[in-house]
Amino acid sequence: MSPMSRVNLSTLQRVLIDGSLASVLSGVVLAWRGRRETGHAMAPLNAPSHWVWGREALHRNRTSLRYTALGSAIHHASSLMWAGFYRLLQARRRQPTPASAVLDAAVITAAAALVDLRLVPQRFTPGFERRLSTPALVSVYLSFGVGLVLGGLMAQRRR
Repeated sequence: MSPMSRVNLSTLQRVLIDGSLASVLSGVVLAWRGRRETGHAMAPLNAPSHWVWGREALHRNRTSLRYTALGSAIHHASSLMWAGFYRLLQARRRQPTPASAVLDAAVITAAAALVDLRLVPQRFTPGFERRLSTPALVSVYLSFGVGLVLGGLMAQRRR
């Protein structure tokens, strides 16, 4: 394997780890806040499936393959995309530090929230913003950022 292939594989691995941590942590918070605010943990996790199933998905509360699996997959794929941008920021640094891991995660998390909640057409919002309060959304995005930071710190430790 050439050094370039190892770099690309390592970058892909980092994106998968960072994005998965961000997805799982924010997914747990989505379920927790969904349970508290709607009485149904899966309600906010079903919501992203409105990309495919339309408005009906925004009102689904129970676990189902159709809504929950697809909503969770969309949430996870989106987390991986944002983790790719996070990795790009981290890669531009000569010597990443814990402070830069936090700063870069804050930048990406703010960008994700802005894009998700203000810039994309309603059909492509996460949907969970229609089921949860503003404080709940803040906790979801904060947990997403914490996942990115944890991934960044793990990468720094490996060096």
